[in-house]
Amino acid sequence: MSVKQSIPVTLTPENKCSFCPGTKCCNYITQEIDAPRSKDDFDHLLWQLAHENLQAYKDEDGWFLVVITRCTHLLGDGNCGIYETRPQVCRDYSNDYCEFDAPAEEGFEYYFQSYKELDDYCRKRFKGWDQRFKT
Repeated sequence: MSVKQSIPVTLTPENKCSFCPGTKCCNYITQEIDAPRSKDDFDHLLWQLAHENLQAYKDEDGWFLVVITRCTHLLGDGNCGIYETRPQVCRDYSNDYCEFDAPAEEGFEYYFQSYKELDDYCRKRFKGWDQRFKT
């Protein structure tokens, strides 16, 4: 009976993505948004989160809308199917320290994964949150 030995693999920026379960960064896009301040601003963000596959967060760089959607060029092994001609935003992305190393949400000040989470936050932040419906 032979015992299979595993050979340790050194992770590098070139091979790291192929070890990332689900290739996390290629399964969503983010769009910076104006910081919501008023009830109307939060009501608009609430409307956005009422749609499927949308989330929002605030971190040190500002507020962002997250669209959960898989890149159409992501291959089954985690590699990029258009690597040589990929968009500039992909070229600028560095995986030196990425979601493979730690979840992005660890750096979020606020993170709303659903309509309900944001609605709960708004009810705590604004007294009379439901009064916005009265004319």
